[in-house]
Amino acid sequence: MSGNVVHLHKTTEPPTETATVTTLTVVPDPPAAQPVPLWVRSGRAIRTAVTHENTRTAARAVARHSLYVAGGARIVAKRTWDGRTAARYERMLRAAETAGNYEAAAEWEERGQRFREARHRRRMDLLHSPLDAAKGAAVSAGMGIGGLVLLGIAMAIATKDATEVITPLMAVIKFINLMITIVQVVWGPLISIGPFLALLALWSVGAHQKAAPNWALPANVRNGEGEPITPSIVVKALRDLGVPALRNAIKEMGDAGASMLSPIRIAGCGVEVDVTLPSGVSTVEVQNRRRKLAENLTRHEHEVFITIPQAARTVRLWIADSGALDEPIGPSPLVTDETLTADYAKGKAPWGQDLRGDAAALSLYQRHLLVTGLSNQGKTAALRALALWLSLDRSVQFWLADLKGAGDWRYFDGIASVLIQGPTDDHVIQATEMAENAVTEMNRRLEVRQKDPAAKFPPLIVLVDEAQVAFMCPAKDEDGRPYGGSKATSRYFMAVRKIHNQGRAVDVLMWQGTQDPTDQNLPKLVREGAHTRASLALGTEQQSRMALGDKAVNGGAAPHLLRQGLDKGTLVVASDGIAIPAGQASITVRTHFIDDDAAEAIAGRAKALRDGVSTLHVVDEGEERDPLADIASVIGTAARVRTKDVLARLATLNADAYGGWSFIDLKRVLDAAGAEPYKSDGVMVVARDRVARALANRDGDGSASVPE
Repeated sequence: MSGNVVHLHKTTEPPTETATVTTLTVVPDPPAAQPVPLWVRSGRAIRTAVTHENTRTAARAVARHSLYVAGGARIVAKRTWDGRTAARYERMLRAAETAGNYEAAAEWEERGQRFREARHRRRMDLLHSPLDAAKGAAVSAGMGIGGLVLLGIAMAIATKDATEVITPLMAVIKFINLMITIVQVVWGPLISIGPFLALLALWSVGAHQKAAPNWALPANVRNGEGEPITPSIVVKALRDLGVPALRNAIKEMGDAGASMLSPIRIAGCGVEVDVTLPSGVSTVEVQNRRRKLAENLTRHEHEVFITIPQAARTVRLWIADSGALDEPIGPSPLVTDETLTADYAKGKAPWGQDLRGDAAALSLYQRHLLVTGLSNQGKTAALRALALWLSLDRSVQFWLADLKGAGDWRYFDGIASVLIQGPTDDHVIQATEMAENAVTEMNRRLEVRQKDPAAKFPPLIVLVDEAQVAFMCPAKDEDGRPYGGSKATSRYFMAVRKIHNQGRAVDVLMWQGTQDPTDQNLPKLVREGAHTRASLALGTEQQSRMALGDKAVNGGAAPHLLRQGLDKGTLVVASDGIAIPAGQASITVRTHFIDDDAAEAIAGRAKALRDGVSTLHVVDEGEERDPLADIASVIGTAARVRTKDVLARLATLNADAYGGWSFIDLKRVLDAAGAEPYKSDGVMVVARDRVARALANRDGDGSASVPE
């Protein structure tokens, strides 16, 4: 049987609910702060006072001015010693021998010998000088007293007073007594302040020569801030350059180390000095330590330029004023002078300024041009500035391909006869055909020149910007020939080479702008075919050699040392078309920047000078052609154009459609339209009005016309 069990006793277990227990912790009061002993507080105060910057400055000033006196005394003693002995001549003799200048050493030796002979004569004369001086003094005194007595006798006779005989003599005696009295009065104070005057003079000499340790000099002097370039600074910088032979030679020269230097000349925003290196030191050893030399001269690396002049074992240093190269150079004369025009044959393009602050102008006459550099350093702006100037000569023709296609050359629409803009393979094909048409035009001119050596031709500038796009293009034609590349099968490469080889003779010139040069995107034969080679900032010395050539780099050209992003528009130029200091192979030019608004204004002036140029915008080859409309397009706004020029322009417009045209093909189209070519001044021409009338009649409504 089952049942419920009932517990009758009272439970004594605590409730199951969780109880909250609060623990009270008694935190004792912190101990009272112990007073800092007086000696500790005094030590802290003394340490603060001693280490305070004002105390250091005051102590440095006291030490500096005290050491100026010691340094001045040392300098005066050395000058005195040099003046009394042959030490100066010995020092200069050793310096000339150390520098390997034996001709100068012989001259200093001769000067020293003459000094010793003259000193010997003076010393021998001293043996006789006391007796001679005594005799002279006695004779002078006797003659003086006699003269005074004679004067007194004359006065006595005149006044009939015998006492007047001694009056002049007594007057002289009284004057001498007065001088003695004055000396007695002044002597005491003079003795007292004399040493102070001497110390002041020594301090002045020491302060002028900064004759104190570097730690005692003011902060701006210690840091070289605003410090002018002096011979001693240049010699010290060369001594600390880290070239053992140079350091030892300068130590042997002593204070004559400045004999290595030419006079320091003001050159624009800096100074220039030639350094003749001692025997055993090569110019390359100095060139390779440009940064260290700049830092020794308290300059940044980009503020010191080292070039090699004609003299042997000589380097030319151009040292900029601190921060001067970071200042802009001002606007281009093309912008400031609206009356400025160009002359292709005799003029020079105002490109910028050299480091000396002089105008840097470049002749473009019969010179192929190459401008290269890293991306976004101002290559297109530098190239466009030259083209804008040359566009102000109305005789110059432009065929232009911009393989970047960013619109940097859009202002030449209406100036250039051909304008290609775009980065695709199709644009490279068009640029290649443009260059090949230029070769055809060059060959035509050469044939004319053979028949008539006096024949003149209008300059034709074939300009390709971002040419590396063309060299790297993988496209091939229907025969399998590549458009890009650097082999003999490359169409663009061979066209450029042909223009480089013969174009200059008939004023067909190749201008190229390219970036980040390598053997693949700028072949050796192409870059060496340019007469004017200019480079902005590059990454390596090898690229500098590609851009400018070994001769320029060996002579000091260093575009790889320009600061990327900071030296935008600064070019190193190797060309015979620009004034380069004698003995140098290159020059650094800071180009004027012409912005878009200014470029548009200059282009407008160029268009106003020209007799109506219709720019050909090359189109896709597959487009159906209208020969008569194309003829009207290439004529532009000119009243008449020679038939051979019409054929050349048609071939440039579309090589596939018109590249094989002859005069017969052109005449056939024009005769059929009623716009027959005719003779003018002995040459066959096509008239704009006839072609326009033919288009209007053909279209019926008269809406067709040639471009404005």
